[in-house]
Amino acid sequence: MGDVVQIYEDYKDHADFLTVYVREAHPTDEWQMKSNVKDEVCYAQPKTLEQRVAIANDFTKRYKFNLPFGIDDMSNAANDAYAAWPERLYVIDESGHIAYRGGMGPFNYNPSEVREWLAARYGAVKHETPKSSATAAPASTSGAVALPPAAPSATAPSTPLTPAK
Repeated sequence: MGDVVQIYEDYKDHADFLTVYVREAHPTDEWQMKSNVKDEVCYAQPKTLEQRVAIANDFTKRYKFNLPFGIDDMSNAANDAYAAWPERLYVIDESGHIAYRGGMGPFNYNPSEVREWLAARYGAVKHETPKSSATAAPASTSGAVALPPAAPSATAPSTPLTPAK
């Protein structure tokens, strides 16, 4: 997540960003990973929107995640529209069309491609490579979406998202 946070910091004055929390990638009641236990991020697959909101709020608070954050509805409309699970990056242009569709994570999740797209459009941002942090966020179950200003919502038409509190 650190790469996406840096891209947000570098380009937030040029593009709108939205991270959407979709269904849990490694829930305790389906396919829990040892890394989730180590990182103390162990949740059952949410059955209600309230449970999904609670998990998303825990993530944003625990990792001080400052990107705009939405939560997919329980019908998983945003996930289904964007094939976002377990994680994926998109750029939606001003006309609402997909300008960049990243690979599905975790193996084809490549934030540097989004950075390249934004750099080609708005100019490269030079800075030192950030050092990894001991509190870096684990792999998420969300798709981060970079939107040029005044672009429509990153969700499918008529898809309600619940903002994280």
